[in-house]
Amino acid sequence: MLDYEKEAAVYDAGRGGEPRAEAAAKAVLGLVPEDARDLLDTACGTGTVTRRLATARPRLRVTGVDAAHSMTRMAAARLRGRVVRADSRRLPFADASFDAVTSVWLLHLADNAADVRDIVAECARVLRPDGVYVTTVDKAAAHDVGSDIDAVLAPRPRRSARDAADRVTSYGGEFGLVPAGRGRFRGHGQGRSPRSTAADLRRGWFTRLAPGDPLTEHFVALLEALPDQDVPRPEPRFELRAFRKSPAGRTP
Repeated sequence: MLDYEKEAAVYDAGRGGEPRAEAAAKAVLGLVPEDARDLLDTACGTGTVTRRLATARPRLRVTGVDAAHSMTRMAAARLRGRVVRADSRRLPFADASFDAVTSVWLLHLADNAADVRDIVAECARVLRPDGVYVTTVDKAAAHDVGSDIDAVLAPRPRRSARDAADRVTSYGGEFGLVPAGRGRFRGHGQGRSPRSTAADLRRGWFTRLAPGDPLTEHFVALLEALPDQDVPRPEPRFELRAFRKSPAGRTP
């Protein structure tokens, strides 16, 4: 996994920057009720999406939380007085504190299924009855766009998706979260090129392919043989799922 303390300074530039943040915030708010008063953005990172959630709806009080000090420092500059450093598995908020909770690009980072379940449980706990939880799902699959790069990487070893939609739905059901909608948005500026993908492999961005491993170098060589080394392939399309907390706090 990436060291997000070190990545903070360059995080936005390599991940679509403001255009991607705008697309993400718009899609998220499309699933958040207009009458929501308080929203918690878990794993808010540098705050680019969080800030847009707040500015798009001035009456919505938005709070950001992230575990990385460097990330929260940057987010705090964008959302002053409303960013907290904390682990999403142990949120420092009382039960039923928010009308909406979001986690954009978080669940896929969990070390194991138990951590995903704990995050979903905490997001459900701090939601008020009838509140809405919105999260990205199947992030890795969003990058499989049917390109020649995908064809090269298809045989690579993969771990099971921590954020698989059916898994997240199952965990949500344990804590009274009922499916309530879906959304999609485009990852601006994130289309992969062969050269950039080879560099990402060597940086260790792909799970189960360690930097310097012979298998990693095998895939790098295949990528380096592709045409148009610096031409980005189609951009990913990220999936969102919304869940509403049943009034009784459990699945009806």
